[in-house]
Amino acid sequence: MSAVCSFDELDDGTARQVDVDGVAVAVVRIGDEVFAIEDTCSHASVSLSEGEVWCDEYELECPKHGSAFSLRTGEPSTLPATQPVDVFDASVIDGQVVVTAKTVDADREGASS
Repeated sequence: MSAVCSFDELDDGTARQVDVDGVAVAVVRIGDEVFAIEDTCSHASVSLSEGEVWCDEYELECPKHGSAFSLRTGEPSTLPATQPVDVFDASVIDGQVVVTAKTVDADREGASS
């Protein structure tokens, strides 16, 4: 478990790349929720944290080819990506965003709080 930044440092509807035990992770804030997914697109090895956050869909779009990944499951919803990215447990504790390096089961609905 690693505190990666202050919750207040994250603007609503944005992503930020952080390092969790040597793994690049995209941390995303939507309202009062935080999400953490692998920061590398499964299609083109591009940083997902550079992409657009789709708040209504709870997805993060790859800036290179437009594949969008679920912040809850890591599954791509658009081509060209066909493989999911890892999802990590993320929460806010005492105002700090905490991410656990262990991935969350892909079928879990809600990697936030």
